[in-house]
Amino acid sequence: MAAPGGARRQPLLLLLLAGLVYGTSAVFLEVKDGNGTACIMANFSAEFVTNYDTQSGSKNSTFTLPPNAEVLNSSSCGKGNASNPSLMIAFGNGHILTLSFARNATRYSVQMMRFVYNLSDTHIFPNASSQGPKTAESITDIMADINKKYRCVSSNQIHMNNVTVTFIDATIQAYLSTDSFSKEAPHPSPTPPHPSPSPVPENPSVHKYNVSGTNGTCLLANMGLQLNVTYKKKDDKTMTRVFNINPNNTKAGGSCTTQLVTLELQSENSTFLAFQFGMNSSSSRFFLKEIQLSMTLPDAKEPTFKASNNSLRALQATMGNSYKCNAEEHIWVTDAFSVNLFKVWVQAFQVEGDKFGSVEECQLDENNMLIPIAVGGALAGLVLIVLIAYLIGRKRSHAGYQTI
Repeated sequence: MAAPGGARRQPLLLLLLAGLVYGTSAVFLEVKDGNGTACIMANFSAEFVTNYDTQSGSKNSTFTLPPNAEVLNSSSCGKGNASNPSLMIAFGNGHILTLSFARNATRYSVQMMRFVYNLSDTHIFPNASSQGPKTAESITDIMADINKKYRCVSSNQIHMNNVTVTFIDATIQAYLSTDSFSKEAPHPSPTPPHPSPSPVPENPSVHKYNVSGTNGTCLLANMGLQLNVTYKKKDDKTMTRVFNINPNNTKAGGSCTTQLVTLELQSENSTFLAFQFGMNSSSSRFFLKEIQLSMTLPDAKEPTFKASNNSLRALQATMGNSYKCNAEEHIWVTDAFSVNLFKVWVQAFQVEGDKFGSVEECQLDENNMLIPIAVGGALAGLVLIVLIAYLIGRKRSHAGYQTI
């Protein structure tokens, strides 16, 4: 008799398992023009990790996009060259996520993502030392061909100053020609535009870098580095190339100050790459704030390629601790340049004894750990239910017999 009861409970366990793994629910959103025709459609789950200050120090608040999130009337389908389409999503006590789209002749993208969060929301930000709205924004790698939907089943993280937004199982399409998603979709993982892609090399070698100053070591970093560069060739064709940083052909250096730590990498092929780490003294946290690149591309229309961004907020950890991520991380620097980091382990400023401090794992690793934990918990629950049902059935089978 235990089997039917266990079978009835299996769907419930599967739903519980899904909830443990993802922790979020998909939200369907759309923007329509004045004629009631959809121009933007989106269906995704989203998780927010926001760092904010309290009287007792810096804290992280983790929350999800709720099912009752609403599309604001200020969302727009755009007006020709005057304005671009935008999806504005409101939820909670004054939190607004905005996706601003742009397009060229062949592709469209979420050109900018902006998140306005309200520190006065005591439910999400308890004991915040400041009140009112704060804004974070960043370019994104969300893009697809015109008349095709963007589809990404895996997690995709967007770093925006003090905020990291993780999209899960996302389907997004703008500039719709019909009132439904297109059937065709690009590759399941986000990729930059590359009409003429070069062969993707194998994963880069992981190498240990360190930077020292007058007061000793100020930076330890273990990581493999891969560069994604998009440029115009001499024949005006757009080209995306992927370069691995080879530690054997690279000289490492840098500098230490009380507020900034810089790692500089100079390779034999005239590639200069710099990572600059800053710190928030009030929250006692360090973070990657800037990436710079200068390299020579002989087949490019402009052979000297340069890119930089000094408003990043990635690889964050508490001072004295280290940041570690076994999963591949993708950091967009500009529309034309991004960096892939493999097995990154980094610590800036307070480095004791040339050894990494206590580890703070990235959100991607934490999410990956949920899967075996959830599977184990669900299986244990299923075994327990079957056992209980068996014992109850056995007890009932003995209840009909009396001693004479």
